[in-house]
Amino acid sequence: MASTKEFVRKYPVATKRALRAILKGVDLCSSDPSRAARAMAQRGLGSYEASLTVLRELPFGRWREIDLADTLRFWALRMREVGAIKSTPEQIIAQSVDLRFLNELKRELKA
Repeated sequence: MASTKEFVRKYPVATKRALRAILKGVDLCSSDPSRAARAMAQRGLGSYEASLTVLRELPFGRWREIDLADTLRFWALRMREVGAIKSTPEQIIAQSVDLRFLNELKRELKA
């Protein structure tokens, strides 16, 4: 999930609601992959069988366990090594990443 700083500052409630909806969708895919696959097939986004296979294989339920800052640090370091960015991972995280909403929703959606 990505947004501009301006949007998040101007619309914090909308930002949190959108993130909550996405995370609830992720939880639904994790808890009931057949229902999600059926919905995808009905919308013409692929066959039921293929969608179900993908949904069962992807680790949707792991979003609560992943340390996003570590993930961002890892990929920023790889990008810096190949010359795609000049900033250090710490600079990018400090200047561009706000995990408040995600951390709040992790606690809220724990149940």
